[in-house]
Formats: sequence, C-alpha cells, structure tokens
Amino acid sequence: MTAFLKLGSLPLLGGNMTKKCASLKASKHKVFDVHGAGDAEFPSFLPKEVEKIKDPFARSLAKRIGRLPVQIGYSKSCIMSSCVKPLIRQSNKTTPVVLLHCFDSSCLEWRCTLPLLEEAGLEAWAIDVLGWGFSDLETRPPCDMASKRHHLYQLWKSHIRRPMILVGPSLGASVAIDFTVHYPEAVEKLVLINPSVYAEGTGHLAKLPESVAYAGVSLLKSIPLRLYANMLAFNSIPFLTILDWTNVGRLHCLLPWWKDATVSFMLSGGYNVISQIKQVKHKTLIICGEKDQIVSYKLVVKLHSELSNAIIREVYDSGHLPHVDNPKRVAKLIANFAEDDAGVDAKSPFCLAQVTASRR
Repeated sequence: MTAFLKLGSLPLLGGNMTKKCASLKASKHKVFDVHGAGDAEFPSFLPKEVEKIKDPFARSLAKRIGRLPVQIGYSKSCIMSSCVKPLIRQSNKTTPVVLLHCFDSSCLEWRCTLPLLEEAGLEAWAIDVLGWGFSDLETRPPCDMASKRHHLYQLWKSHIRRPMILVGPSLGASVAIDFTVHYPEAVEKLVLINPSVYAEGTGHLAKLPESVAYAGVSLLKSIPLRLYANMLAFNSIPFLTILDWTNVGRLHCLLPWWKDATVSFMLSGGYNVISQIKQVKHKTLIICGEKDQIVSYKLVVKLHSELSNAIIREVYDSGHLPHVDNPKRVAKLIANFAEDDAGVDAKSPFCLAQVTASRR
C-alpha cells in the first residue's frame, strides 16, 4: 500500500468532503440540477455498480461521462476514450481547462469542482488518463508513460484543439509536466495540485515477476484495502460515508481491462519526470493542501524553486486532494488563474514566506 501511495495516492475520499459537499449542494442547488443531467441514465459502459453509489455529485457527473474516438499509433484504430465534455464550448478566444486525475483514479474525482468551474464560465474538460477511468481498452493497448502522453495529445489534437490550462493533481502533475515538455504548444498554463513529481517511477515494483504484479494489483482494488486507506487518512467520518466514497474511487477498477492496464503501467516503470521539471517554462500555479500527509511540503517548495514561472497557493484545512475536500476554494483559484488574477505577481516572494510561517 505504501508503495502505491508514493506513486501519487489512491483516490482517498472523505474527511471534510462530507460537510463541504453538503454545503455545496445546499448553496448551489440550481447548478446541481443543471449539471445533474436530470433523470438521465448512466452510460451503459459504466460498471453496473454505479447504481449503488449514493453520493449525488458522483451520480450526477457519472451520467455526463461519454467516450470520444482517439486515434492511436499509425493505424486507423481508435480508442473510445472516456471524459466529461463541457456543457458549452466557448469561443476560440477562451482557454479550455483540462482536468487530469490522480494515480489509479478517474474523472469522477472532479465531481464537485467541475460544476463550479463551469458556473464560473470556464470550458472545463475532465479527462481519463489512458489505462485508468472508463475508456474502452478491450484491445489492451500499452499504458506506459509514452502511451499515456501520446493518447492525451491525440485527444487534445482531435477534440480540444486549443492551448489549454492543464490541471494535474498528485501523480497527474507528473502526467502534466511530461506532456507539457513534449507538447509545449498544446499548453498555455499549468496547475499542479499537491504534485507528486519526485518519485523515480514505480521503483522496485517494475521488477516484479508478472504473476506477482497481477496478484498485487488484484489487492489494490480490494474494498478492504481501499477502505483501510480511507480510514487511515480521515477521522470521525461515518462508516457508510467512507464506504460510499470507497466505491466511487474503485468503480473504474471493475472494468475487465483495468488489471492488465495497471500491470502494464507498473512494469513499464511508471513516471519519472525529475529531469523534465526545469524544462517547463509555462506559467504555473501550485496548489497545496495544508494537511497533506502524502506529498512533503519541502518537495512542493523545491518544485516551486525549480520552475521558472510558478506561484504557490495553500488550501487551509485540506489534505492531499483539496479539489475534493475544498472544491469552492480550488475552483476559485483555478478561475482566477485562468483570468490572470492569481492575487500576486509570479516574481514576488509571494505568500511563500506566509505559508512557511504557518507551518512552523
């Protein structure tokens, strides 16, 4: 379990999310109705277990998940790739916001923040990284770093087609950095949330015999393990709430190709972007949770120092997934950043000193 958390965290959900999502539902009821797809049915390609999920925001966003054709390789074959498309496409003068997710997660991670971004007038996409989420991987494509990068580029080239603000939480930050270095023309700005970018790939996991790797991956999707991870990460949450969040976080694991895709990623060596960080020249917003127990704050400061044009914002009383347990704050930060109003010039000492002082 520890090894997988170092990759960038399982989608651990709970904690303040119970209170804050409840508050969001009450204060944004009209938005919830609009984005909830009314009485629409769940897409047929989702595992049937989606019907058992109780959280209204997860159910609402799940009904919006669709699949788009993305060509891979030099053949005409396509992967029907899962994502949540924006309700309204903006003009070519606006910059789309493209939301990635954590290690072994899905676009459902953005169930509370994406509607708020749309309410702010942004064109928001939530994309499933190749190998995770709800894409059709019946052909069992390779799911190494290069394949994930190429798939994201082809999706962007075919369907988004404008420089974007690319948002990557946890291991998704590594995905975003790797993509930006290889395709700088596709990215206007970066947002990195509790970025897990200093891990040297999957480490010793890449050297496991295939049979052992499959056994480990089978354990990774088990309810007891994911439930245990949630209970370690959050306190004083009703058991049934934690169980429901656990079911949301592992829903994509129930697809028949998930195990093959995850083993493919593990044995490929995973993400190692340490040497790429200083090559990023794009304006970058780093968002960190005050109570993140997975990514060291020292590494966040190190990343800030190695990026040539970056600022940091802290989300107070938030853990490793601030876009989950404080969606209003994260949506506001992203919206302001999209409008070039991050609250402080990138060249200033920022509130880095203030954030550091608050942690002493």
